[in-house]
Amino acid sequence: MLTKQELFRQILHIAVGISTVALLYYNILSSLSLLLLIISGIIASFISKRKNLPLFNFFLIHLEREEQRKTFPGRGLIFFFIGALLVIKLFPRDIAYASIMVLAFGDSISHIIGERFGQIKNIFNGNSKKLFEGTIAGALVGFLAAAIFVPFTQAFLGSFAAMIAEVIEIDFNQKPLDDNVVVPLVAGTVMYLIQIYL
Repeated sequence: MLTKQELFRQILHIAVGISTVALLYYNILSSLSLLLLIISGIIASFISKRKNLPLFNFFLIHLEREEQRKTFPGRGLIFFFIGALLVIKLFPRDIAYASIMVLAFGDSISHIIGERFGQIKNIFNGNSKKLFEGTIAGALVGFLAAAIFVPFTQAFLGSFAAMIAEVIEIDFNQKPLDDNVVVPLVAGTVMYLIQIYL
């Protein structure tokens, strides 16, 4: 069931993605700025488990999933910026921006549609809680968002590959890698390979 809190979480996810791309595009935000945001977020996360940080805790209470609030407060946003920083450093700018757009739109729309309208178990991973309708919707919307920066073929294949990777759940040391890192890296890698070889 899609709760109001989860809907707001996903809308914020999209808004952060659009803002990040816009700030990077106009050179207001740099790789160093992203790194500093990540470090600040990690420090705030550790402190918030012991002390009340007014603004940080307000967002945690209203937008963070309860299990993450106890174990790793602010995890989603921190890993979002880690994913954004990785693609900015690894890929050409147009592909990096497109990858962040797939993360912002594809990941969020897949959750919203899957929770609200999903009925079919995911053919890419039958054990996943993420339903097939959500994956398809996320891939299509991610494709449209990515197509602002890269040609249609790159955007389409990059978005679909990223949404499939999100469902498959890539493990590292028996723990699934965070979607906010997996999705942009897979999208960026596929788009980059298409740019080179096609």
